[in-house]
Amino acid sequence: MELQNNQPWVLVRGAGDLATGVIVRLHRCGFKVAVTECANPSAIRRKAALCEAVWQGAAQVEGVTARRVADAAQAEKASQLGEIPLLVDENAACITTLQPAAVVDAILAKRNLGTSREMAPITVGLGPGFAAGQDVDAVVETMRGHQLGRVIRQGAAIPNTGVPGVIAGYAAERVIHAPGSGAMQFVADEGGNTVDIGALVRAGQVIARVGDTPVHATIDGVLRGLIREGYPVTKGLKIADIDPRPEQAAYCDTVSDKARAIGGGVVEALLELAQKKHIRLL
Repeated sequence: MELQNNQPWVLVRGAGDLATGVIVRLHRCGFKVAVTECANPSAIRRKAALCEAVWQGAAQVEGVTARRVADAAQAEKASQLGEIPLLVDENAACITTLQPAAVVDAILAKRNLGTSREMAPITVGLGPGFAAGQDVDAVVETMRGHQLGRVIRQGAAIPNTGVPGVIAGYAAERVIHAPGSGAMQFVADEGGNTVDIGALVRAGQVIARVGDTPVHATIDGVLRGLIREGYPVTKGLKIADIDPRPEQAAYCDTVSDKARAIGGGVVEALLELAQKKHIRLL
């Protein structure tokens, strides 16, 4: 997809798995997307997260490529090649040079880490921590359930419950947190194969180590997420995610249903706000 030089940027803050669903949908709809990330992203759904470009230089999800770039000139070049430029820029300082027409905060920190309506003519925040009409123009609901992906034009999203959404009867059991602090180490299963994303695991099985401490699977299912090997984790950090549905093994490297729904909400919010404010995005 070749984009025109004069098309305004849509800047997405964050490139984890949910943000990736937004990025992929925006890119495919023809928006000119740039992305910012922190220097040490801790995504566990690595195979479905474009933030892996921070570590690898480039990452691809569903045929969409993100490439790490250093500045606005490189960002423009990557965009012209049909790629998503990703800048390691936690505070979004690149706004000064990119001058985006819209900023989407997709960090999903459950709180606002600095996004404001002064950043761009159009601003959208995902999930808890944002109030539409105050610090952003619109909020997109991220809680699983009937409201998922809904555009909130006044007020805030559903408050963070601290409990993951229920899948096949499991909620908190699906998510595994680090039992201690140390470097993440991968392990081999009984067959000698490295346990990684996409593996079928059983409750009690050792799926990794943090330092010398084993990490056990909490339920039977598909290892949908596992933080990258060597990552310096701290006790309590989310490091793995198990999906109890074995058929999900085929989808570990694709955008999730949740991320796709949120992405649709962002497209709706951007197009509606662009029309109301008479701002060109496409």
